Formats: sequence, structure tokens, C-alpha cells
Amino acid sequence: MNAITDARNGDLTPYLQQQQNKQLLRFITCGSVDDGKSTLIGRLLYESKVLFEDQLGQLEADSKKLGTQGEELDFALLVDGLSAEREQGITIDVAYRFFATEKRKFIVADTPGHEQYTRNMVTGASTADLAVILIDARQGLLTQTRRHSYLVSLLGIRKVVVAINKLDLVSYSQAVFERIEAEYRAFAAQIGLQDIQCIPLSALRGDNMLETSPNTPWYQGPSLLAHLEDVPLEQARQNQAPFRLPVQWVNRPNLDFRGYCGNVAAGSVRVGERIRVLPSGQQSEITCILGSAGEQQQALCGQAVTLTLKDEIDISRGDLIALADAPPAVADQFEATLVWMDEEALLPGRPYLMKIGCRTVGMSCANLKHRVDVNSLEHLAAKTLELNGIGVCNLHLDRPIAFDAYADNRDTGGFIVIDRLSNRTVGAGMLHFALRRAQNVHWQAIDVNREAHAALKGQAPRMLWFTGLSGAGKSTIANLVERKLHALGRHTYLLDGDNVRHGLNRDLGFTEADRVENIRRVSEVARLMLDAGLITLVSFISPFRAERDMARGLAGDGNFLEIFIDAPLALAEQRDPKGLYLKARRGELKNFTGIDSPYEPPVAPDIHIDTQHETAEAAAERIVEALLAL
Repeated sequence: MNAITDARNGDLTPYLQQQQNKQLLRFITCGSVDDGKSTLIGRLLYESKVLFEDQLGQLEADSKKLGTQGEELDFALLVDGLSAEREQGITIDVAYRFFATEKRKFIVADTPGHEQYTRNMVTGASTADLAVILIDARQGLLTQTRRHSYLVSLLGIRKVVVAINKLDLVSYSQAVFERIEAEYRAFAAQIGLQDIQCIPLSALRGDNMLETSPNTPWYQGPSLLAHLEDVPLEQARQNQAPFRLPVQWVNRPNLDFRGYCGNVAAGSVRVGERIRVLPSGQQSEITCILGSAGEQQQALCGQAVTLTLKDEIDISRGDLIALADAPPAVADQFEATLVWMDEEALLPGRPYLMKIGCRTVGMSCANLKHRVDVNSLEHLAAKTLELNGIGVCNLHLDRPIAFDAYADNRDTGGFIVIDRLSNRTVGAGMLHFALRRAQNVHWQAIDVNREAHAALKGQAPRMLWFTGLSGAGKSTIANLVERKLHALGRHTYLLDGDNVRHGLNRDLGFTEADRVENIRRVSEVARLMLDAGLITLVSFISPFRAERDMARGLAGDGNFLEIFIDAPLALAEQRDPKGLYLKARRGELKNFTGIDSPYEPPVAPDIHIDTQHETAEAAAERIVEALLAL
């Protein structure tokens, strides 16, 4: 109390020192709609006396404005910050609040209860040590209760408080409490939750919130706050794990100092210990550890430190520093669980970005093994993942990364998925293990490479990618280009969309997922033809920018020409050489580009051909001239 008194008198130093030395517990509240999550957090904030007088005054005014009965305060208003939430009486966004007691500091996330905001709940749970799952005593276990419990288990939260709330509305019935507790524990056993504390509550009345209530004399356990203050922290387990430091920044202020900065994700390390840098595998010895207070002999889990090494080795942001005799695995193919968080569905084969720790790499989902029905826990067949969907899939990366299984380390096994074009976060995932082929399949060194093939043919291999609507003139112009190059003695090959679907891609349809896989396969074939020294012409609608960008990446810098064969939809329909637009308009042809499936035109194509005003012969001549000028 002396530190608090000093703070009120204007001296913050003792108070800040006291807070700095306290342990921090991060927890979330979740459950179904209107189970009382925001009220519970608001009550904790109110009772822990962390509110200022103006906040209390605003709470009283808002409670009266919204029609709270009598002198009661609507504690949910302390957390429901969005005006839409207050108007609807629900939580939409994740609200974070800080409070502290004499024993511990807390950061609590109030997460949404509605199914459509499941992604927000995942965001709040990603850093939590404990989950408080609320159950309305009148309702018992609901679908969303099971959903959130499954997600809690999936995200690696091992400690759960089941707050059976609104017990005052069932006359503080012991029988109701015990029935719900038994039902929940039976469900929790199915999903692997074991460390469970069930507490009978009335968040609105304060029963068993700070102290055990006389209204539940049959309950012998702790109050909610007492349990939160005493529950062992997850960090204790992480302290015993092997040392992990993801490198956030290489500190190079002058020629005499090079330090590697980051937060210790697990374990500890001392000056003089041997370390290994992953994925390169280089080794060295720690010569100095710098913390917030200067030099220290040991770095512990959770600390932000700078390490200096005995040897000057190549380390950059995103590398992982570990003890030499306890390194993580390194791989580029994994099995993982994905939680999809975007309106646009996950499409296997589409290129995305994965951010794991401080490293960002290219990623694609090779195949979706199954999606999970979180209500029944069934594994269901699926080709895509929709918004809030959860599935298990195989991932391919464009380079190896160092990792731990998510079950062992959430920091080095958890990742987010980023859309390459918009840069928005579209998913979150947990790595399970590396696929065996990731270790068993290696690049075979060959002596006759792309340069040798190209030298023999006397040409520079290039990939000419023709894209545009059906009927725009892609195949006609590509065929003319190949004829002109052939006449000039160039070695070429033309990959045409229709021709490829007779063989290599005949198993694919025209859904978005199949279109993505169609282009992925063709891009890989075209890359092999580049390696053979050929000028490869690819004539495909290829409606999505992401897949065209993937093809450009496979070809390599300077080897790819995106050629946009541009024709207005009306003109393409007028030409309609195969009668496809007529069928699509009649509803006989589903997922037809330009009609009921989108086409994303190139933003900045290398060559733009307007076939409404330019003949095919002139366009082909211009393309050949541009190619020969490279």
C-alpha cells in the first residue's frame, strides 16, 4: 500500500518498481453470446480499483442512459468500447484491459461470442496463458461453448476456468452447477483439456468473484480472482524448454560492435555457451549478453536481449539462435492446422506468405487433408477453407525454416498467413511436424544446367505469359508469335490452355481451386522448359493475379513477360469462337470467366495488346520485337 500511496502523492517510482517485479498473466474470456463475459471483466476492473473517477462517473451515466435497473452498474460498458457493441449489447471486437492486484498483473482479452467473429476469438487467444470459458447456468453447454473450448485446446491453452455464470438466476442451485460441470468435463476429455477449474459465479452480483460467496456454501474451491492470482504460469514450463531466440534485428552501430537482438522465446542461455544459428547451421560461442540494465551473465525466457558472438557469421533477421546441442528442426514442408480468417476462401496451390517469428517466406497449401466440424469434432472432406474454417493441410514453403512443433513452443511453431497482393492477414496456423519427404527429397546437382542448354541453342530462354478473357485472341496471337520465332531459328514451345487440359490437367474442373491448381502445374512445367533453354509461350486465361505472380517468381527476374491480350467482354462475346459465352449465359456452363467467375486484369503488364484496335499480326510483330530487344 505504501507504493500506491506514494504514487497518489506524485512519486511513481516505488509503484512502477513494484509492478515491474510482478508476474504477468494473460487470459481471455470466451463463450456463447450473452454469457456475461464483458460483465465479468468489468466487475474485475471495478473491484480491483483501477478505474479513475471520470471513468466511474461515465459508467454511472451510461448505465442510467441504457436503463440499468435501480442503482446497479452495467459493468459490461467498461469493456464494450465500440458504439455498435453498446447499441446491440454484444461484443464484436477483441477488447484488451490491464489490471493488477497485490500478487500479479493481468492482461485480459474479452473475445466475441458470435460465430461470425470466431477469427477475433483466435486473435485474443493466440497469446493467452489461460482461458475463462463462461457458461450461462440457465442454458448449459451450447454450440459456441464447445466451439470456443475446441479452439482453446487447438491453440495450446492448457489452463481453463469454467465460470458457470448467472447462478443467481437459478437460485444458486448446487445441482445445476454439478450437472453442467460433469457435462463440460466429459466434453473436455474428448478434446484434451485436463487442467480445469469450475467456479459458480454471478458476475453481476459479485458472487465468488473476489471472495467466496455465502450464497454457495456447498462450493469449497477458490474465488475467480484468487485462482487467477495463484495459478502457475505457462512461462515456468517454457523456462525448461531448449533455448530459442528469433533474431529481430542485427544491431551494427559501428565497426566494433555486432549484436543480435530479440526476445527469448524459450529456455535460457549463458555467456560462454555454444550456439547454433538456424537454418544455416553455423555455430559460435556467446561472448556477451546485454539486457535492459546492461551486461548480464544469463538470458531467460521472456527477456529482450542482445547477444554478441565470438565469430563473425552470417546472421540476419528471421534466423533462429539455439543451443548447439539442442537445435530445432529445419524443413520446408509441413503438416499444419489452419484457421482461416478471410472472406476469400483458402485455395490450395495459391501462393501466400507465411510469417513465423521474424521470418517471412512464400507458402502454399499443397492439399487440404480435411476440415474440422468444431461442433461435432468430425473430420470432413474439403477442397477449400471458408471464413472461420479450421482444417489440417500440407504446406510447402519456398525455403527451409527452423521450427518447433506448436505443441512444444507456440512462438516457434505458430504462424500467420498473409495475402501477397493486399498484405492482409488471412489465416493463422500451427505447425505439427515436418513431412518425411522434406528431409528425404533433395535437389540433385546436375552439370548441364539452364545456361548450358541456352548456350547450345544460342538463345536466352524466356517465358511469355499470354493472359486475357476467352475470345480475346490469346491463342491466335501466341501461335503467330511462335511461327515468327520458329522462322528466326529460335527454339520454342507453346503451352495452350485447352491442349493441356486434354492430358496433364484433365482431372481439373473450373472451380477457383481447380483454376489455381491448373496454373500451378503449368507454371512448373514452363519453368522446366526454361531450364531446357526454350522460349516458352503460355496461353491461358489465368484469371488471378496471384497465380500470374507465382509464375513470374518461378521464371526468375528478367525471364518473364506478362502479355495482356485485352478485349472488352462484349467483343469477346461477339467473337465467341467456341460458343462458350452463349452456354454460360444460358446457365449451362458454370464458373465461366467474365460471366460468373472473376477475371483480375494485370495492373502493369509488360506488354499490353488491345485487340479491339490492333490486328493479331501487328500484335505478334510487336511482341517478337520486344522479346528480341531484351
